[in-house]
Amino acid sequence: MADFRRLVPPAPTPGPESKGHREEVRRFLDESKRNGRWISRPDAWLTGWDVDFSADLAARGWVGMAIPVEYGGHGRTALDRYVVVEELLAAGAPVAAHWFADRQIAPALLQHGTDFLKRKYLPRIASGAFSFALGLSEPDAGSDLASLRTRAVRVDGGWILTGTKLWSSGAHRCQAIAVLARSESFDPKRRHGGLSQFIVDLPADGVTVNPIRLLTGAHHFNEVVFNEVFVPDTQLLGTPGNGWHQVTAELAWERSGPERFLSSYPMLRALAEVARGADSDPHLRIVVGGLIARLWTLRQLALGVVGELTQGRAPVESAALVKDLGTSFEQDIVDAALSATDLEGDPTGEGIARTLADSVLQSPGFTLRGGTNEILRAMVARSMGLR
Repeated sequence: MADFRRLVPPAPTPGPESKGHREEVRRFLDESKRNGRWISRPDAWLTGWDVDFSADLAARGWVGMAIPVEYGGHGRTALDRYVVVEELLAAGAPVAAHWFADRQIAPALLQHGTDFLKRKYLPRIASGAFSFALGLSEPDAGSDLASLRTRAVRVDGGWILTGTKLWSSGAHRCQAIAVLARSESFDPKRRHGGLSQFIVDLPADGVTVNPIRLLTGAHHFNEVVFNEVFVPDTQLLGTPGNGWHQVTAELAWERSGPERFLSSYPMLRALAEVARGADSDPHLRIVVGGLIARLWTLRQLALGVVGELTQGRAPVESAALVKDLGTSFEQDIVDAALSATDLEGDPTGEGIARTLADSVLQSPGFTLRGGTNEILRAMVARSMGLR
């Protein structure tokens, strides 16, 4: 029988300093929210774009926390960053403007970037005023990135990029995009070989960003088309042909964070308030209690992955497990609000009615972005010798 315990690394315990840091962040969020600075929303790490708020967080040392001081950061640990991020997500604060840069691009630059790239981008990321988009998925290559068709052709002094990327969140607002492209001829026996990463500054000649709008008209996602875009050698991230291994490590950061189980937390908090009511349905209290128990378990698993990442490891399968279990949990919160209560969503309303409407709108994407849960389960199964 397969032993799944190795996919559950031990969770590090935040120290007393982290507790004080957490309380400081909570005070700031409570005060700024009371002052009308922002409105709590589900999935705000994707939809809540507020450059001024991100810059305010950065000024307090809460963006670029794990970036070394020599590159403009604060030299804190990944666990310190986790504490702050957890509070921001639980509050439903608008952090999308700096999210991908701080979560994913900064660690990639630190691990694979040249000194030129580190000094060019890391201080800007730490300022909270520089946004990155991700160029991974394509029209015919979603979770199966190995089948991507975007090409990088070697030319004098650099590369020519041609292809199309999909679901690039915030690309219409970002100053740069990290692109995964095929830099060598496709070899079916080495599907994951011959891929390279590039950083393209935006806007750029030959780059077109087309909106992909939700049914409500909201605009978060984009199609990004690269039409013979020249990228100098200095913008190559890492080693040519090593892009798959680099992106796999980056996806461990993307898939294991608390955003994979806290996107619906404002909805869970609202449900808990209803359940605490004097005349609440006992069944609802049982449902909410079960959700809270699952939340604690997911948090421990995510903390364990953070500990592994801090040690320089790439716990790909453990991160996939967090993403699979966490995003299913997020959808279950929304389903509970719809099935265990008589609440009705209203996107133009206030309070719990608007929270429910926002949650229903965002919920279908939880198990798709960052790799579909079906693909992630296959990864875990293969790692355990089950496929």
